Amino acid sequence: MTVVGSSKIALITGSSRGIGAATALKLAAMGYGICVNYRRDAEAAHAVVAEAKKKGVSAIAVRADISIEDEVVKLFTQVDSKLGKLTHLVNNAGILFSQSRLVDLSVDRINKIFATNVIGTMLCCREAIKRMSTQAGGVGGVIVNVSSVAARLGAPNEYIDYAMSKGAIDTLTKGLAIEVAEEGIRVNAVSPGVIYTEMHADGGEPDRVDRVKQFVPLKRGGKVEEVAEAICFLLSEKSSYSTGVILDVAGGR
Repeated sequence: MTVVGSSKIALITGSSRGIGAATALKLAAMGYGICVNYRRDAEAAHAVVAEAKKKGVSAIAVRADISIEDEVVKLFTQVDSKLGKLTHLVNNAGILFSQSRLVDLSVDRINKIFATNVIGTMLCCREAIKRMSTQAGGVGGVIVNVSSVAARLGAPNEYIDYAMSKGAIDTLTKGLAIEVAEEGIRVNAVSPGVIYTEMHADGGEPDRVDRVKQFVPLKRGGKVEEVAEAICFLLSEKSSYSTGVILDVAGGR
């Protein structure tokens, strides 16, 4: 998507670590102004910002829990006031909890997963569209959602609730892409497989990638930089005729 008369400004949710941080730094190297969103780790977020600024771009860190509507609105307002007109959004923020079978899941856990992974992503899309849509006076833009191959595989005995939430992201990507296609906005997704990130520790198994990589056709886990490359491709002019696409980055799985 060509953004006429405006510099490229990207908001990457959940970007103090992992895939989000790698994406933020790659975008900074490509000349994007960036907003690093985080929920807890301010030190890590500001470290990403400091590294981005070394590349000669504007960068800010903004704390916001995307499961809370007021905080999402304030996050986008901060981008407006400190960076300018938003042109690119990466919905990367997501949570999971300890590995569990469905029979042991609580309603509280399920609600928390969906509040962040689904509703939070939808809220961020909503605020981005308000700023990007040509029907609302914007100049267009691009949204990339971070899904997971768990949406296809189901994550049995581990993360069925997380997998369900990512299935919702796939549906959102397809539907929203059509909904805003005539408003100058493209919407795509990447679907990572097993990637070496800190998120596995959140699920109680920091070395999970090494345990399951035998099931990946390429016989290895992925790197966050490889996912970031795919995200940045979908954000760029190189994918200008693609919308509603879900791009696997999963080693053939």
